[in-house]
Amino acid sequence: MDGESVRCQRPLLLLDVDGPLNPFGGMPNRRPAGFETHRLMPPSWEAAELARLEAWGRPGKHPTPLPVWLNPGHGAELAALPFELVWATTWEDEANTFIAPLIGLPELPFIAGSTPRPTPGGKVFWKTPEIVSWAAGRAFAWVDDEITSADHHWVAAHHEGLALLHRVDPHIGLTSEDFRALEDWAAALCGSA
Repeated sequence: MDGESVRCQRPLLLLDVDGPLNPFGGMPNRRPAGFETHRLMPPSWEAAELARLEAWGRPGKHPTPLPVWLNPGHGAELAALPFELVWATTWEDEANTFIAPLIGLPELPFIAGSTPRPTPGGKVFWKTPEIVSWAAGRAFAWVDDEITSADHHWVAAHHEGLALLHRVDPHIGLTSEDFRALEDWAAALCGSA
């Protein structure tokens, strides 16, 4: 396979949930237009809340479901992009059960996080090395609300392929400008193919 065909392979779009799809930063009062409120109880959230309640001396108290804001149109918009979609979220496979159906996405592959979470140092986000390892040199765009310049530098130094690290404001979530930036980057990857 020549370099151009590798370069033009359909890129990955690595999706975080909280921030890009769930603009939790605006809670409780600033839900962006087009988003709907859901109350979800993923098993990992329930287990964490039960542990917190026990630590606070309240064993036997039932945890409160997690409030999540989702835009039902985002699934179709994401599916229309020229990417292979992958979950890159602490929701891991629970994103397939709880998020995908609410926004109209099929089951997607997901990047499983290490336990305990790695600590790369230098203000690099713990997800960054795991994402680069999972992508294995393949071109990717990553949308997350916790991306910083340290992550850009780390990816540039450790990833052989092309990468777009796209920070999304967790107060407003994905916007039309974000979708346009992703589409433009993917089109430029293969010379507007």
